[in-house]
Amino acid sequence: MFRFTSIKDYHAALVADHTTCTQAVKYYLDQIAAHENLNAYLEVFSKEALEQAAILDAERNQGKRVGKLHGVVIGIKDVLSYKGHKLSAASKILENYTAVYTATAIQKLVDEGAIIIGRQNCDEFAMGSSNENSAYGPVKNAIDSSKVPGGSSGGSAVSVQANLSMISIGSDTGGSVRQPADFCGVVGLKPSYGRISRYGLIAYASSFDQIGIFSKTIDDAALVLEVMAGKDEFDSTVSSKPVPAYSKLIESKLIEGKEIEITASPKRIAYFKETLFHPGLDPEIKTKIESYLKDLTAKGYIVEAIDFSLLSYLVPTYYVLTAAEASSNLSRFDGIKFGHRTKESIADLNELYKKTRTEGFGEEVQRRILLGSFVLSAGYFDAYFTKAQQVRQKLVDLTSTVFSKYDLILSPTVPTTAFGLGENNHSATEMFLADIYTVYANLVGIPAISIPLFTHSNGMPFGLQVMSASFNEVGLLSFSKEQMLNKV
Repeated sequence: MFRFTSIKDYHAALVADHTTCTQAVKYYLDQIAAHENLNAYLEVFSKEALEQAAILDAERNQGKRVGKLHGVVIGIKDVLSYKGHKLSAASKILENYTAVYTATAIQKLVDEGAIIIGRQNCDEFAMGSSNENSAYGPVKNAIDSSKVPGGSSGGSAVSVQANLSMISIGSDTGGSVRQPADFCGVVGLKPSYGRISRYGLIAYASSFDQIGIFSKTIDDAALVLEVMAGKDEFDSTVSSKPVPAYSKLIESKLIEGKEIEITASPKRIAYFKETLFHPGLDPEIKTKIESYLKDLTAKGYIVEAIDFSLLSYLVPTYYVLTAAEASSNLSRFDGIKFGHRTKESIADLNELYKKTRTEGFGEEVQRRILLGSFVLSAGYFDAYFTKAQQVRQKLVDLTSTVFSKYDLILSPTVPTTAFGLGENNHSATEMFLADIYTVYANLVGIPAISIPLFTHSNGMPFGLQVMSASFNEVGLLSFSKEQMLNKV
């Protein structure tokens, strides 16, 4: 039976004729069908994936060049444009929309031989922390189907968790890759802002959004990042910095079963002490993180607590700014040029807009558009939007100071393990607090990753969040790999 452990092992099996791309695709199609109840996929590209697999098998057998992601089966979140395929952002307002171009990041994957197997369910327009806001029903956690998978990239996280794809590509505006990765027990990487082109990613909050990666290993995340990263003439915000060979730079050797010398592994670590004393943090998560930090000290790392008085301002600042950007970005969805339009006969244009958007957008999206419009309004702009921008600048300054002394910042990824479906729907505040540890990296644009190191006594996984200075993904990935190997 086909079994996937890593891209490297998969490619070795292909070379040795122990498997084929076609067998891999068939395996994942069977897995998706068997786990349909999880609602991880909105659409599966069965025929197309099998055809692409057959082409790749033939090319490999003919001795033609194989790409870095040759035959790697990947699912993509339903906010990423893939020409000729539906793109709905899990919203009724884009229910029948077909993408007219391919996102740069997705094109780079395809160019290196990846097989896109389908589009994955998510919170509508990537707004949510539980994947319960999709117009097409909630995604369920594969470990316990009564639990949420996290959001907004819940379908993408569950796909890797439940072996429905080798890799998933999601988006992270305030934790939408790391938080579901934590809840599902997989690796979730958000690179530096500007490391990967956002061209073809449906915008939620443009100064926060970043395409991210779900995988089972750090090596796989590094390789996929290496492929997707880099400059793009279609995105003026993407960095033109050279792309390091991440997959090579984090390589290491095993000697007598022990891992040694992972390149650029950092030694100076900080943690914000307020994160471990927050009243919303699960006591068991607190205990295990504290114990882990002590273990790092015993292993020779410099681990120090630093003050972070701005912790309580993170979530309000994040939601003011992202809602403001969302109200602007989502104004294009008005039913005139594309997407849903009300079937009612309405002569007045403003009424047509209102009726179409009321029918097309779900409650959470409407709530954030209204909030964004409010904080941008003439009477409240300075009190909310300007003040939030000032806090954001303070956070950027703080971050610069921290990384002048330390290599990494560690924290819990999420205050609790995965909660029950419907459990937090009564309170937007409770739902927003699920993002308290993750929004910081988006506010300041630094890379961050959630690595699955722990299991709670309730049986659910939880992770450690690692953050580094902008464009220091090598250090971030090296440390993360070392911790994952130590776990094993």
